[in-house]
Amino acid sequence: MADVANKQPESVQGKFYVDDQCIDCDLCRETAPENFKRQEDGGYSYVYKQPENDDEATQCQEAMEGCPVEAIGEDGE
Repeated sequence: MADVANKQPESVQGKFYVDDQCIDCDLCRETAPENFKRQEDGGYSYVYKQPENDDEATQCQEAMEGCPVEAIGEDGE
């Protein structure tokens, strides 16, 4: 389960975030490409932009539910 205390520093403030458990599998970036990006140097994903509409919110929720290591949370600030 994702922990907001271990949130990747690049993740923008808001409901969704990625923590330090990310294994760079690319699932979130494929599922919600408008919201997740890859941190090239560190090799992990982060929330680039919080959802701005229902479609993006649904995609972020799907990414969170599909994350194999549960590195995506939805209880951010």
